[in-house]
Amino acid sequence: MSVPDLLQQLAPSPGMLVLLIGAIALLESLALIGLLLPGVVLITAVASLAGHQDVGVVVLLLAAFVGAVIGDGLSFVLGYTQRERVGRIWPLSRHPDWLARGTGFFRRYGSLSVFLGRFVGPVRPIIPLVAGMLQMKPGAFLWANLVSAALWAPTYVLPGYLLGQTWQQLLDIPPGLEALLVTMGIVLVVLIVAFSWLRYQVSRSGNVYRLIASIARQHPMLRRAWLKRSEQGSEVPLASWLLLIFSLGGLSGLTIAVIGQEGPFTLDLEVNAFFASLTLSAPTQTVADILARAGDLYGIFALTLPWGIWLLLRRHTVALAHIAAGLGGIALLNTLGKALIGRPRPETPEYLMGSLAYPSSHASAAVVLYGLAAAFVAEELPRRWRFWAYWLAIALTLPMALSRLVIGVHWLTDLLGGGLLGLLVCALVRLAWQRQPRLSLTPCPWQALVVASLLLLAARVAWLPLV
Repeated sequence: MSVPDLLQQLAPSPGMLVLLIGAIALLESLALIGLLLPGVVLITAVASLAGHQDVGVVVLLLAAFVGAVIGDGLSFVLGYTQRERVGRIWPLSRHPDWLARGTGFFRRYGSLSVFLGRFVGPVRPIIPLVAGMLQMKPGAFLWANLVSAALWAPTYVLPGYLLGQTWQQLLDIPPGLEALLVTMGIVLVVLIVAFSWLRYQVSRSGNVYRLIASIARQHPMLRRAWLKRSEQGSEVPLASWLLLIFSLGGLSGLTIAVIGQEGPFTLDLEVNAFFASLTLSAPTQTVADILARAGDLYGIFALTLPWGIWLLLRRHTVALAHIAAGLGGIALLNTLGKALIGRPRPETPEYLMGSLAYPSSHASAAVVLYGLAAAFVAEELPRRWRFWAYWLAIALTLPMALSRLVIGVHWLTDLLGGGLLGLLVCALVRLAWQRQPRLSLTPCPWQALVVASLLLLAARVAWLPLV
């Protein structure tokens, strides 16, 4: 039995999907747990599966409503009865600023904050807790809880449900390939959730970081290195080291398997057949072509030119050198990898004649470009906002990689190899950058630079050929 067939059989039943929606809504609204749970991603994924299975939308909305009301209610009760102890409970004991931010929001908006807080991501799980701690009247809280949950449930559930109802009709997917798409969606959600959790755990406030710190302090050589970074007031780049280790290991293993495999893997053939069987609309083909142009040499140059000029004018030459080294390094490694491995493409259009498949240059360049951009931007943001930079990088990279499957010029493992290679280069650049404290890159006229990059990219898409 293939993996897609197995996952299709293991897919939750309609009743289980309803319970999952309710449980996710409850946990996302629950104080402390909701701070760490990527509830939006999970609700969208489960609602999409429910829509595909034609689960009653009213039942789903009711489950989300009940879960949200119970979650906020439990948070309120916790704050109301344990207001003296709440600040000593993890993770608030490690992040007192979360509680202070929620308190400030509540003092500013009063009872209305319970309603507004439901839709404000950074404070959503904290507001009911704070309302209880500050002894808000239970009756007023109950009404705000019920009304906000009634509006919150359709806002979060319906987009995913609609996606599940319509994706097969929009793409005209053959019935035999539905399981493959479900498999890819599940894997994608799992990877995003794992990334979000691991990124937090290896930061200074995470449990993994503290565990490794305690181990390092018990060994003389590691203790000296660790204490030296602490004395400099900087965080040990644990995340970058772990990224280097895992990406290097994954890339090495995958590359060895690709070299030893005669032709594409079975999974490559299944994914290629899946995309080849799709009846895609003209706009979808146009988007794939635009992404192909945005990710080639001209496209990368158009996107980075305004930022490079700004860094040069502001004399941020060290940052510019690191970014240039990352982009130049990935271009060199892609060229060497393709030449040494010599893997043919599924299809080779005229503009790609003489070009090989593994690793995918578009995937690896996108990972380096958006990954490094996210890392540099995150450094300038408050800690509570940094994950948005990385999620935006993921949102920009995934369509670029998937477009290569849509137009049929890469195998799936080409994209995986390119992604791992890009992560490896990102880790090396970040480790080089983090060797010593750096000056801030702010203030930055990012709005003007984004507009300039998009205008140059538009000109590239309109007038220059694919390379």
